[in-house]
Amino acid sequence: MALIYLSGAWVVGIYLGSKFALPLALILIGLIPLPLLFFFPQQRKTIILSAICLIAVFGGAFCYQASLPPEDESHLQFYNGQEVEIKGMVSADPEVRENATHIRLSATEIKRNSDWQEISGDVLLFVPRYPAYEYGDVLQVTGELETPPQLDDFDYEGYLAHQGIYSTMLYPEIEISATGQGFKPLEWVYSLRNSLSQTLAEVLPEPQASLAQGIILGIRYNIPTEVRDDFAGTGTAHLLAISGLHLSIMAGILLSIGIWLFGRRRHIYIWLALGIIWLYALITGMHPPVVRGAIMASVFLAAGLLGRQRTAITSLAFAVAIMVGINPQILWDASFQLSFMAMAGLIFIAPPFQALGRKAVNATIGDEGIGVSLANITTDSFSVTLAAIIAVWPLIAHYFGIVSFVAPLATLLALPALPAIIAAGALAGFIGLVALPIAQAIGWLAWLFISYMLFIVSGFASLPISSIEVGSVGTTVIVVYYSALAAAVWLGSRKRLGERIKSGASKSFSLISQSPKRWVIPPLLVVAILVSVGGATMPDDELHVSFLDIGQGDAILIQKGNQQVLVDGGPSPQALALELGDRMPFWDRTIELVVLTHPHSDHLAGLVEVLQRYQVEQVLYPDLDYESTLYDEWLGLIEEKDIPRTPAQAGQKIDLGDGVIIEVLNPQTPLLTGTSSDINNNSVVLHITMGEVSFLLAADIEQEAEFKLIVLRADLTSTVLKVGHSGSYTSTTPEFLAAASPQVAVISVGDNPFGHPSTEVVERLEEKLGLSNIFRTDRQGTIEFITNGERLWVRVGEVRD
Repeated sequence: MALIYLSGAWVVGIYLGSKFALPLALILIGLIPLPLLFFFPQQRKTIILSAICLIAVFGGAFCYQASLPPEDESHLQFYNGQEVEIKGMVSADPEVRENATHIRLSATEIKRNSDWQEISGDVLLFVPRYPAYEYGDVLQVTGELETPPQLDDFDYEGYLAHQGIYSTMLYPEIEISATGQGFKPLEWVYSLRNSLSQTLAEVLPEPQASLAQGIILGIRYNIPTEVRDDFAGTGTAHLLAISGLHLSIMAGILLSIGIWLFGRRRHIYIWLALGIIWLYALITGMHPPVVRGAIMASVFLAAGLLGRQRTAITSLAFAVAIMVGINPQILWDASFQLSFMAMAGLIFIAPPFQALGRKAVNATIGDEGIGVSLANITTDSFSVTLAAIIAVWPLIAHYFGIVSFVAPLATLLALPALPAIIAAGALAGFIGLVALPIAQAIGWLAWLFISYMLFIVSGFASLPISSIEVGSVGTTVIVVYYSALAAAVWLGSRKRLGERIKSGASKSFSLISQSPKRWVIPPLLVVAILVSVGGATMPDDELHVSFLDIGQGDAILIQKGNQQVLVDGGPSPQALALELGDRMPFWDRTIELVVLTHPHSDHLAGLVEVLQRYQVEQVLYPDLDYESTLYDEWLGLIEEKDIPRTPAQAGQKIDLGDGVIIEVLNPQTPLLTGTSSDINNNSVVLHITMGEVSFLLAADIEQEAEFKLIVLRADLTSTVLKVGHSGSYTSTTPEFLAAASPQVAVISVGDNPFGHPSTEVVERLEEKLGLSNIFRTDRQGTIEFITNGERLWVRVGEVRD
């Protein structure tokens, strides 16, 4: 108990130091109780402990004050609000997000009056997604330092300050001075993590790939917003966040499964849990929140078993004191608080629930047999889950403003998939580094379990009362709740409700351990489900042309049998990946042909991600002179992956079989020049035919190219017209519309500042086709046309206002 008191005093001192600037001399107050030793020698231990606790309190306060950055010219924060030129090293793995990359730069020098001077401090850089940067790169950066802003109700400045970041810089000028200057072991860990992430993206479709990256590697930046909302609303967001809450539940489940598989002999079940947790921490990049969670989980496991509360809480308190001493700012870190409370829940709350659950199982169905063992594992898992949730829900409500009513049941049903996701995903990731085809087959297992988790979470999220938004729960509510919870735990222990789980394996375990069913039946069941799902996703013989809902831009997926042709990728890699994951079979990671109509970002950005995620067999794009970092990345990937390429030119034909022909109508030879936009007017225009049905994909060509095609008597007749340039007034002239003579028009468009589609173009289309024959991706989502060459069917998403 002495160590608990000392650890608590140290943490209290850290907190006091954040509120008051106490002088170090106050540490001498710890000497005041010592004269009492002469008057109360029988209370020697208590007096000495009190003195040391007082020293710990004021020592903690001084430790916090010493951790704050100096407010002078030696620290980067001093220059906030000024245009500066600094040098520094990328000190953490960059966070590559949808449209930007976040880089933590540790500054070493600043340029003042033409001279370089030493400086300290970290700045968070916001830079374009391309070109890519890595941990250990030394950068010379020019831009304006800013104080982190307040974001609505979110204290962004305080959030970054707890990470030791007091400055930000938006889209600065960057020059790479050197590479590979970081700590070599950490550089290797980050490199491994990024390689595993890339492999998961290659073997899994979306959203399964981003969830696997979040669950296995802690890379959560690209998880779709709607998926995040479902997990938050069902109280299962901890399954995506690798923290103490995540690892504590994982440790509890691993113990139950380990005991079921191996019994308690030689404590194999504990070593198994420890090994998996630290392997898990390694492949996630050893990020501080993960390491803290792994330390707390290890402390819990090292305590022996769930019932040894005193040893576990002492070790946990000491570990917390050490971590807070190393970095006092983590005391306000949400993941740290969740980690501690989740572990405390496992130590104090789970054992009584487990004991009651086992008693209920024995009273209901007996104490022997397979059913009893499975019921015990279920009740143990539910106890661990419920205990962790009871311990942390006020913090979740405080930080995220959500209280979920389905969290215990949703977590219980979704959680069993977690070990399988981690095992199959990690195995696929590692094997994919050397043998991608084998990794793809293993990835099917991960896909199955992730899809199951998504099914459970989305199902509960769809319930009308799955959660409520409560705003931010105040500290008073939190203090009252934890005080009442502590009192309940103390009273429960006095009444011996928390009876310790008995050592040794039960008779039911012995019965199951002698049976091969537990090893044979689950794999056979998984294989049967995969075969069934694979059969259900086999393609038909019809032609599918889908105009994907990817925002402001174009992305069109053409499918015939097992063949896919992707025309453009839109502006959002995430949106395109989600659409492809929804449209293509989960087992198909090959796209036979990728067509880039022209290199503007609203057509190209998603395709760069496609080259990284899919096996692309051929690319077709116009040979245009265009400069951008995004286009350079596209060309570099084609070169790096040695993908066969063909410059697009009018007259080319592609035969997909069964009478499906794709013909290139534009660009011309020689290229059009001197137009209002040479890049747009030399876009690749495709004409697709199957029997009596045809599609004209007009890309972004404008009136100059339209007139050229009419003059050259190109075959523009079409059943379905993809309207050029998102319906811009510069395209779809009356003459072009008359030559194409479509029956149906599709406008691929999203929210934009350009006024697309033009009112003039829409009225022209309505006059010729009628309003019911005009489809828009911003109003109807993805629009899919299906044809057998004689008839045409259309399928749209949810209609929007």
